[in-house]
Amino acid sequence: MDPATGAPIALDAFGADGGFEVIAAGARAAAADGIAVRVFGPPGALSQLDGVEGVEIVPATDAISNNDEPVRAVRTRPQASIALAAADVAAGSSVGLVSAGSTGAAMTASLFALRRLRGVHRPALAVQVPVPGRDRPVVLLDAGANAEARPQHLLQFAYLGSAFASAVLGVERPRVGLLSVGEEQGKGTALVVDAHAALAAAGGIDFAGNVEGRDVPAGGADVIVTDGFTGNVALKTMEGTASAVGAAVRGAARSGPRAALGGLLLRPALGGLRRRLDPDTTGGAILLGLRGVAVIAHGSSGSDGIANAVRLAHRSAVEGAVERTAELLQRSGATRAALRDDDDRDRTTA
Repeated sequence: MDPATGAPIALDAFGADGGFEVIAAGARAAAADGIAVRVFGPPGALSQLDGVEGVEIVPATDAISNNDEPVRAVRTRPQASIALAAADVAAGSSVGLVSAGSTGAAMTASLFALRRLRGVHRPALAVQVPVPGRDRPVVLLDAGANAEARPQHLLQFAYLGSAFASAVLGVERPRVGLLSVGEEQGKGTALVVDAHAALAAAGGIDFAGNVEGRDVPAGGADVIVTDGFTGNVALKTMEGTASAVGAAVRGAARSGPRAALGGLLLRPALGGLRRRLDPDTTGGAILLGLRGVAVIAHGSSGSDGIANAVRLAHRSAVEGAVERTAELLQRSGATRAALRDDDDRDRTTA
């Protein structure tokens, strides 16, 4: 199915903190942009979408929660909303999946239904980190799909992130950085040092060397790769810091008449900055390395966040992010064969 003809995005209606109202409002906003949406959830709770042009409700009453073990739940409950939505994409009825529910369930359902691209050993969660003063975000991966990784996995993450930045964000030749504790080549853990060597020797990507944590929100590279544990901690730290700084600025603006006047003068600029730093602006993380598009939105997403997640999934499908990723992996030789050779070497020296 050609996504350019208006093929729909499969949207899981369960899991958002704001409930079905947030999902319905997000679906309506995306549909107003001309994006068809298939919403998987209970028709009664989504009745406000009845008759909305471009929106179809697919009945689903079972939901996988954060308290369920993801692999077991996805395998044993095929009628759960996330499983049905992922299967819809796999069958070609939709061209992308969006869920604000359990991250583990969304990743598991996506992996089972959509499967890995040929040569991909581990898919990675990529998030777009807003950079103040720059139109283009930084792509950070892995943001939580793989708590542990090996050097060749980080090498593949670099190709996955580069293909996404090029296809979806329009970056002509993305600069790739490796997250470490120093810019020097020998800095970091054994994983980082070995990954640096692999990235420096790789073809088809523009490796800029090591970058530090401060370089992520500063735009030190277009794509920054790390393991999922480190990436998730870095992401949550940045989100928490942005929230705390925003609260402090609002508190300072209310501290007295003079501060309030200054706050009024700064309100337009601060409002724009707040919107850029709001996680709802990017819509969520995209699971790269699969044969289909899967976007995992924040559970705390508002209607704007849900709509932007649907837009991200649609744009990724229209721009051929999956196909361009497969092409880059094949052209570069960063395939499962390389990982298998690495595994063999490890067993030989063990």
